[in-house]
Amino acid sequence: MRAVLATLALLVAGPALAQKPQPAPLPGVGATDPRRPVEVSRAPWNSVGRVQTEVGGRCTGTLIAPRLVLTAAHCLVARTGKLVQPGSVHFLLGYHQGRFAAHARVVDFALDEGFVPGGPFPAGADWAVLVLDAPLRAPVLPLHPGAPPERTPLMLGGYQADRPEQIMADTGCRILGTVRGTITHDCAGTRGASGGPLLAEIGGRWQVMGVASRVRRDMALGEAASTAGVQRFLARQ
Repeated sequence: MRAVLATLALLVAGPALAQKPQPAPLPGVGATDPRRPVEVSRAPWNSVGRVQTEVGGRCTGTLIAPRLVLTAAHCLVARTGKLVQPGSVHFLLGYHQGRFAAHARVVDFALDEGFVPGGPFPAGADWAVLVLDAPLRAPVLPLHPGAPPERTPLMLGGYQADRPEQIMADTGCRILGTVRGTITHDCAGTRGASGGPLLAEIGGRWQVMGVASRVRRDMALGEAASTAGVQRFLARQ
């Protein structure tokens, strides 16, 4: 009798002890998600907004001058592999749950010379400067002057594929290294964070160190375009 009861107890307990299958990690995030929502009305996030194309693309961008937004170049490529028209791109500053602090339409954009629409390109060339149709009255974020040092503390935030209605940010990551304009970092950020700023607080002021470009499929590891190329472009204007 005792043996029968013990067998029945195991059968009853069996399903409760079975482990539930674990969901696959988000690309660029991994199994442990450090991202948290941030307040879009507070610095430095009050300079960040959503970049939208009329063909359905969504990325993240940063206001670096009243009429200039920094984002990833691949965000401007349609499914055909060709660049979208500037007038079909919109910037929604401080977007959150359908509301935003300001809106502007893009009238022109500039890309790195090494960026190839629809083809292979280095992450270091994956940046674009959008020119808005009107200046926005909002704080702007400066670009870091020079190559960012290894182990610099960072934040990365953006409108990511799993939470597109708010900025989700990893506020405790670092730069791992920089090679030929490509920054490697351990910030968590999945699709949609493309174009989002790598932010570092230098001397009490937030600066943009890079532009999020690519992520690893199975962990919080990504590549970004250093702002060095952006600075060279702006200096020629």
